[in-house]
Amino acid sequence: MTDKRENWSARSGFIIAAIGSAVGLGNIWRFPYVAYENGGGAFLIPYLIAIFAAGLPLLFLDYAVGHKFRKAPPTAYKKLMNAESLGWWQVMVTLIIGIYYASVLSWAGSYMFYSFGQKWGTDTQNFFFKTYLQNGEGLQFGFVPTLFFGLVIVWAVVMFILYGGVRRGVELANKIFMPLLVILFTILVIQAVRLPGAVDGLNAFFTPNWEAMTNYKVWLAAFGHIFFSLSVGFGIMLTYASYLKPKTNMTGSGIVVALANSSFEILAGIGVFAALGFMAYSAGSSVEDVVSGGIGLAFIAFPKIISSMGAGGDLFGFLFFASLTVAGITSMVSILQVPIAAFQDKLGWSLKKSVTIIAGGSAVISTLLFSSHSAITFVDVIDYFANNIGIVGGGLLSIILLSWFRRPLLQQLKDHVNQYASIKLGASWNFLLTVVTPLSLLVALCLTINSIIRDGYGDYAASTLWLVGGGTLAFFILGAVICSMLKDKEPSEQEK
Repeated sequence: MTDKRENWSARSGFIIAAIGSAVGLGNIWRFPYVAYENGGGAFLIPYLIAIFAAGLPLLFLDYAVGHKFRKAPPTAYKKLMNAESLGWWQVMVTLIIGIYYASVLSWAGSYMFYSFGQKWGTDTQNFFFKTYLQNGEGLQFGFVPTLFFGLVIVWAVVMFILYGGVRRGVELANKIFMPLLVILFTILVIQAVRLPGAVDGLNAFFTPNWEAMTNYKVWLAAFGHIFFSLSVGFGIMLTYASYLKPKTNMTGSGIVVALANSSFEILAGIGVFAALGFMAYSAGSSVEDVVSGGIGLAFIAFPKIISSMGAGGDLFGFLFFASLTVAGITSMVSILQVPIAAFQDKLGWSLKKSVTIIAGGSAVISTLLFSSHSAITFVDVIDYFANNIGIVGGGLLSIILLSWFRRPLLQQLKDHVNQYASIKLGASWNFLLTVVTPLSLLVALCLTINSIIRDGYGDYAASTLWLVGGGTLAFFILGAVICSMLKDKEPSEQEK
């Protein structure tokens, strides 16, 4: 009996899909700000070190586990070291991320059209929070129609892609959207660097602050960003690798993915800071006064920049928000592919059934929660807990279990990768996974937990943090335990 698991059409299909997963909203709005805050040009040194010391070793580990066992995280970790619940923790993280990621994606899609005529007016902050989001005080669950319809469209597009499966859905979508993203963003960058004041913005982004490199927080920021940026440690790359054909050069693929992702991040930094330099020039202030990151950059600062350009800003705004939307779609598809594959493996569901139940169920929850007056509160708090505790905790545990307690298994995985690798994994890979990667993750996790306990997060009430953030962590734990207890499908003759 042949193995019925889907495959990528070729290694190039896997690479472009992996790049599509890695390149998301965070590359455009997170990396430029993180780099600026942590030494500008000097940050690129710890950033590059983090790629090779932590990002690639963990990426290769994900590839090895997924490819060797040709399963999503729960079944793969069960076969590897009887740690199915660890795999389900990672699945729960992707489920939660997919549910709130759709919300931000719908905002970007809406702003594509708001760019024409610059419908946000002169007060971009008030428009975003009060007019568009209709944000309320505390937790409020009133219905906001514009958010609801945006979410429905996002989920319809994503589910349409997922119904196509790995080759006709995920791979095809990435082959269309990734070149489109590069074209859109390249045009935007060319437009941005031609603006008055762009040089000041680029100087702020690239000028090295060498003293910052002596601050341990800068190094933690670099290592922390790499895990999120490369989509490692929470099942995506593991699942994607499970669809690779048996004889595959995984190290070569991994390096291509990492370099493509980093190149796009630097391109994003150039475009964003050139635009911020123009904004500072127009306002007669310094770049430092207009810099912001995350949601503030995308939906408040950038609309201000667009408005500063007059009527010519319409196209610039459309390009920026179209880039966000396209980058978000490819990442969201990869995020949801993890739980879809996991339930296919565990319960023997068909693709159609798995997409309908998992993505459809997520869509219902997403539209209910994130079309409310508390949409941005849910996004911000859930994102913080999911990324800084969910992803880091799951990645850390997988590395410690393997590199500290199951070292013979690590050797088996290394041998598996090296069979067809163009760049062989050696003793340095073992050392990095045993010492550097887990210690950097452990320190980051401890500092995050200590910060939440001591200072809270943002300006949110403790009750909101414990309800939303604590509820998120409870979902990870309970989901992992309950799903591990589900009865497996009967294995086929090929799987026995």
